Amino acid sequence: MPASLIVDAHEDLAYNVLNFGRDYLRAAEETRRIEKETASTAPLHNGDTLLGWPDYQRGRVAVVFSTLFATPERFREGDWEKVAYADADQAHRLYRDQLDIYHNLEDHHPDQFRLIGTQADLAEVLDHWGKPGEAHPVGLVPLMEGAEGVQSPGELAEWWQAGLRIIGLAWAGTRFCGGTREPGPLTPEGLALLQAMGEFKFTLDLSHMDVLSARQSLDRYEGPIIASHANAAAITLHNEGNRQIPDEVIQGIIAREGVIGVIPYCRFLDYSWRKGDPRDPITLQTLAAHIDHICQLAGDARHVGLGSDFDGGFGLASVPAGVDTIADLQKLGPILTSRGYNENDVAAVLGGNWLRHLRTCLPA
Repeated sequence: MPASLIVDAHEDLAYNVLNFGRDYLRAAEETRRIEKETASTAPLHNGDTLLGWPDYQRGRVAVVFSTLFATPERFREGDWEKVAYADADQAHRLYRDQLDIYHNLEDHHPDQFRLIGTQADLAEVLDHWGKPGEAHPVGLVPLMEGAEGVQSPGELAEWWQAGLRIIGLAWAGTRFCGGTREPGPLTPEGLALLQAMGEFKFTLDLSHMDVLSARQSLDRYEGPIIASHANAAAITLHNEGNRQIPDEVIQGIIAREGVIGVIPYCRFLDYSWRKGDPRDPITLQTLAAHIDHICQLAGDARHVGLGSDFDGGFGLASVPAGVDTIADLQKLGPILTSRGYNENDVAAVLGGNWLRHLRTCLPA
């Protein structure tokens, strides 16, 4: 019996293409070799890659939520970081450029990547993965991380038509709400954006939103709600700041039939961990504890999945021991089984819960 399909709800592919010229048609190992030989700055600033199309095939990674992300100028780390914006106009251009990257991947490499904007698109990709012995296209569901690329609610129709399906209002604080490192509530602009998003049934991603704005969104937004990449604050070791999500927000997402994607990043599993520390004390067992915590809050295994954030500011040296590429997330299966989860539960966590969300929330 083949391994369960994996759905990864957060990967900054286009950011890496624009900023470092990474080619995700290659295997991660090949990209690492090339970047070492050419003295690329990518490993220094973003770590050694964990992603590549051959690795998706080995790991049965069928669908990825592919992000549109740019760094606010005030958090730009240096001249090397080209994908940064000072205002909404710049953000809009950068985010459209990234969405174009995904369209170009589909146009030029349809056997490797397909955009998913409808239930029919999803069914076509999954049907292909059901055929044994073939290379399969990876489905890409565009997700905007930080809504500064939306200049006004009136342009949401343009974004929807272009294939965007998920919007997170924050990375740091934005003109819409408080966010990571910059707490605060929803602003009037944020409330207006949520109202307009609801008309299209965009999925709202609460990741990076401050707890106050996340709670307000749970109360006010009538469309589908997820957290694409966030761990449980209650069991994050030495937790600090407002990046991980508290139980009250997790329970709110569960009540709305949403899904939370857990992040296999050492720092987000133990805040005492620092870049350069050994990975060994942190393993996929540590990540499995976050999966179990969310399942215990829910009373079932229907509301947690994976949101790796791989290549999103960290790389190989910063992920739990035993993980070399995205394909190694399949190792979670036996770990969850040893914790008492059955075959259906494991399949749900690895990808089934995100697939249920997409089947429910994508247009026909």
